[in-house]
Amino acid sequence: MQHPAVPDLSHTHARPIHWVATATALAGVVALSSVLQPDAATAAQAAGSERKNAPALTAPPDPAAVAFPLECGPVKAVVQKKASGDLDGDGRPETVAVVHCDAPMGTPPDGVYVVTRGADDGKPRVVATLVKPGERRTVTDFAVRGGAVRATLLGYSSADVPSCCPDVTDEVKWQWENGAFVRDTPSQARTI
Repeated sequence: MQHPAVPDLSHTHARPIHWVATATALAGVVALSSVLQPDAATAAQAAGSERKNAPALTAPPDPAAVAFPLECGPVKAVVQKKASGDLDGDGRPETVAVVHCDAPMGTPPDGVYVVTRGADDGKPRVVATLVKPGERRTVTDFAVRGGAVRATLLGYSSADVPSCCPDVTDEVKWQWENGAFVRDTPSQARTI
């Protein structure tokens, strides 16, 4: 009879008690790892304890918490559309809101406002007006992409054009440049 070249490994055969012990150890590791989690990762360096009690400055500001510079008389201002993104490159998102008065009839003109959070208290506030309601414009397509605000504006070629029937369409884009929003009209105004 020939002896094997390796020693007898009969003690390596798995028995049910081995499987139970392995399963118990694995369950313990999983349970322990769920309790001992590291803090959430952030791109910014951690500040002192005063930062932990401050509002999250990385969340886009809510335009519903802002009083817009819009005269609506007895009706309220309504946020019709909103979009968020980092427009000025500071790492904190801004929200752009299309707002108009909640008129019972007709289509009131829109205002387009940029809302950001105050660095000191984190409260939302209006920092720029891109379209004033006095311009008698209606915003249709609207988005924030690539750090720019893009919109389609419907308007009027003269004061003689009835409010029901805008006859001018502008495709516009606003980009943050040298501390201000600069308006660019990629395609010239066209009559509908």
